[in-house]
Amino acid sequence: MSVRTNEAPGNVSLIGGEMLLWSDMSAVAGVTDWRDVALELIRRLMPAGGRVLLVGPHPQPLVDEVAEAAGTAAVLLRSYPDACALGERHPDLAVYCGRLEVFDAGEPYDLVLALDGLMRTHSAEAPASAWRQSLAALAGLVAPGGRLVLGVRNDLGVDRSLEARPADRECGDDQWAPHGFDPSYPGGPDDLDRGLEAAGLNLLRCYAAYPDRQAPRALMSREVLREDLPDALTFTLSAREDERMLAADPLRLTRLVFRHRLGDQLAPMWLAIATRTPATEKPPAEETVTSSATEVSAAEEPGGAAELPLGLFEEGAGLYELLPAGVRRLPDGEERPIPGGRVVEEILVDACAREDVATVRELLSALATWLEDEDGDPSAGTDSLVHDGARFAAIARPADLPERPDPKVALCRILRRFAVRLLAAGHHHPWPWPLEADQLTLTLCAMAGRECDQKDVDQARKLDVELGRPAELTGHTPTYRDLLRGRDRLADQLAAALARIARLETKLTYRERELVKTKARLRRSRRKAGAYRRSLGYRLTRRLSRPRKVARRVMRLLSG
Repeated sequence: MSVRTNEAPGNVSLIGGEMLLWSDMSAVAGVTDWRDVALELIRRLMPAGGRVLLVGPHPQPLVDEVAEAAGTAAVLLRSYPDACALGERHPDLAVYCGRLEVFDAGEPYDLVLALDGLMRTHSAEAPASAWRQSLAALAGLVAPGGRLVLGVRNDLGVDRSLEARPADRECGDDQWAPHGFDPSYPGGPDDLDRGLEAAGLNLLRCYAAYPDRQAPRALMSREVLREDLPDALTFTLSAREDERMLAADPLRLTRLVFRHRLGDQLAPMWLAIATRTPATEKPPAEETVTSSATEVSAAEEPGGAAELPLGLFEEGAGLYELLPAGVRRLPDGEERPIPGGRVVEEILVDACAREDVATVRELLSALATWLEDEDGDPSAGTDSLVHDGARFAAIARPADLPERPDPKVALCRILRRFAVRLLAAGHHHPWPWPLEADQLTLTLCAMAGRECDQKDVDQARKLDVELGRPAELTGHTPTYRDLLRGRDRLADQLAAALARIARLETKLTYRERELVKTKARLRRSRRKAGAYRRSLGYRLTRRLSRPRKVARRVMRLLSG
């Protein structure tokens, strides 16, 4: 039974277990920032004129989208201040405040959205239920034939290895119960499938969210992650833009995850889409269904996984859908194949680590020539270009520029972005003297065989601002492992310098000893010479030789 209060808006109902002085939207970690990929997926799942329920906190743009598109929409929150704020923002939206376990919907919903998971559906006023119990309560809200979209954070995701801070400190005060002691919490994709099956749900499709659980920008299905993904796609999925404290380079570690086909098992977060089987359809008894078989059978049903995208990802300001033969920019872009080859930035970083200057010079020369052609994209970057050994190709669609810039300026812009990222990440490079990105940019331009000056670099910086993606050192910080690598490299250089100093000190000590011996021999020689001068024979010889010398001088004067 719901209770209304005078302070709350008329569309807010208290159902029990509400937290009157707590706000999930103001937590330290915040709510998962679902962006365009989640909005596009929900648009495709939205039932025409159906009933939609949002469980737990969600980003405001997503709630606005659901409230506008759904025929009947409701929201279940545990935070009373969040419920009141949402009720005032959407007067036509039914807002329920309380725990999930005590919520009585009366009539099930055609679509239930719980993209933030089940952790924020509990209340501090009562012991938290096990994950499977909460899932069973959530599944009971789904109508027969309806769908559930559930977000599940992976305790062993790749982002756990990237974060330097302990995982139990990411949310601060809202984690009053320690996480990780629930045996029913899914430890992998198979456990998630079994949990959905135990709740009476059939899995339609499960997506892996990348690059992290804080702001997912890509959703990739299991079918896609089982295959070898091209570098042009995995590099995009591995990039991060936040300033969180990292222990390792996310690009390298996440690329290894995709290369070993562990993208599903080590995903930062899963987004499962399941449906409740109508009461007339009973599954065969004593039949074990694997996750792959469940998805295949669901895909064959009308309205199953066949209508769901294989993948969605954001690149720059564009949203792309992954198709079996390529990608398509939404909403009305044409399908094009994914370019093959290695990412240019990765080739350059590897060459710089090996101090392979010849490879860097050859690649940069080819890049400068490509930019001078009409096919060259001046808005691309080393992180958005692939090279297959013969030609370059842009991963994303070229940006619309009023006029084509000077090829030298475009080259300076691309190389300056690379210089900023190289210095910010702390990677090794064979040019230790440039201390600033501009100096390193001019060095790289010279290696490309193009004469550029500071004026070209300034114009390149302005072009970067016009494109809306200025490269600055303040946006990235070296990771802990990069700092440790740099410390080890400096320690090796210091050890070599100390060894050289020790060798020089040994030589100096030896030469000092030889100098002392030489001085002693010199003193002895001087004493012997002094004693010889004081002898009688030496004095007589000197006196007898004087008249002879005087006579010689007189003869010289007379003859001269």
